[in-house]
Amino acid sequence: MQRLKVEVMVVSLSASRYSHGSALHFKSRRFSSSSCSCLKVSPWRGLNEWRESPLNENRKWGEHGPGPASEPHRHHHHRDSPFGQASTLAEIGSIVLSTSDPHWKSQLSHMAYSMWRRHNLPLGISKPPSRPARPPIPQLVSPKEIPAPKDSGLPLNAYMLHNLAHVELNAIDLAWDTVVRFSPYSEILGEGFFADFAHVADDESRHFSWCAQRLAELGFKYGDMPAHNLLWRECEKSSDNVAARLAVIPLVQEARGLDAGPRLVKKLVGFGDNRTSKIVARIADEEVAHVAVGVYWFASVCEKLNCAPDSTFKDLLKEYNVELKGPFNYSARDEAGIPRDWYDDASSTSIKDKKDKDGNQEQLSAVYKRLASIIAMEKENSSLTKPPE
Repeated sequence: MQRLKVEVMVVSLSASRYSHGSALHFKSRRFSSSSCSCLKVSPWRGLNEWRESPLNENRKWGEHGPGPASEPHRHHHHRDSPFGQASTLAEIGSIVLSTSDPHWKSQLSHMAYSMWRRHNLPLGISKPPSRPARPPIPQLVSPKEIPAPKDSGLPLNAYMLHNLAHVELNAIDLAWDTVVRFSPYSEILGEGFFADFAHVADDESRHFSWCAQRLAELGFKYGDMPAHNLLWRECEKSSDNVAARLAVIPLVQEARGLDAGPRLVKKLVGFGDNRTSKIVARIADEEVAHVAVGVYWFASVCEKLNCAPDSTFKDLLKEYNVELKGPFNYSARDEAGIPRDWYDDASSTSIKDKKDKDGNQEQLSAVYKRLASIIAMEKENSSLTKPPE
């Protein structure tokens, strides 16, 4: 069936025209869609519970799992805040992005989210730094230059933890950049959008804390081996387009964490490090919420633009040159609410084949009904014209 071409307006935020008083403007782009109506997606059933959950202070991994730190960080009031005169969520988010020390960035991220929740701060408007501040180490290299475990100087468990810590540190920045960068457009996106991504940033900061703690227990620290900058490069691709940001980061990059989590846990158990395996399993479990947030807001943006999420998602990945790689953790992705035909060609083909089969069956059924009707009419006519005996 020939696909219809529909003209949709994709949210496009031009950096060259950025100003605090600017309104959200749109850039017309042409996407293919099999339907002008939005495809309904089923949100993660735990989404509302996650949104309404109290502040999570379990930033230390204890003997039996996560728990509060023995000396919890003091919640600062405005007069002694580490954020200075900043008084809005967007402003304090920008300060987190400008912090280079990874441990302090993690703490500030939690303080920022806590301050916003406890003091009911307004969202406000701010501009993010062109790039998040980074420490002198680790050295950032291309993914191909990352040493193999045997060449890294770290045992396998520390190697995997270091890679995960790097992902979580980047995830803090990715979430805060989304909050700050799109803060001028809160009237269109809605405050819930920013509440969700600030919450994601808080979760990611807790995950980094667990990884850093466990690395220290093993005698290592973040920065002991090179790391890649792939995640931030993907973020930069979508800096001018909120729909693309949602597609590229939560629905691709974070969804890869759902795929990789069980494999990492299995390797760590095989290595004999059950403590680290439990940390990784818990992080993977909590990442479902972050992917679900991406699904919810991507569908919401598509609804505002009156375009189908499935084809829009695929077209955005093609336009931004983002590759989908398996193997996929279907159960975790299903739980997060990502329809399989968005990312799996086999599922998409299966759905299309089913629709074609159903369509063919409907056509055959109509033909059979028509034939039965004709046969019945012929029998009736025959009985009327038959001479009496």
